[in-house]
Amino acid sequence: MSLEDQLKALFPDHIPTPEEEVEDQPHELFVQKEPLICKFEKRKGKVNTIIEGYEGEIEDFKLLAKEIKQFLGVGGSFKDEQIIIQGDYRDKIMAYLKDKGFKVKRVGG
Repeated sequence: MSLEDQLKALFPDHIPTPEEEVEDQPHELFVQKEPLICKFEKRKGKVNTIIEGYEGEIEDFKLLAKEIKQFLGVGGSFKDEQIIIQGDYRDKIMAYLKDKGFKVKRVGG
């Protein structure tokens, strides 16, 4: 006996309402006019790529950090309004961000 049949047996007078279709649209990131800064740094002897200068919501920037890490398949973090990616991936990150519609400025080297 299915769940619907069980509910009909318990509540015979209930008329089910048609379920509203919920549109599952992907979250749109805020695309700003000023370019994002993509730079290279060494911290504690390790090479890092740092992205900063996002003007939108913090949650959107965190979501962008997650997307970049998944795209590259590398580790990283989000601290002090900066995305820190382990390794030197400036070229790949800049190409990815340009495909998403962001302006990117390369700083250093």
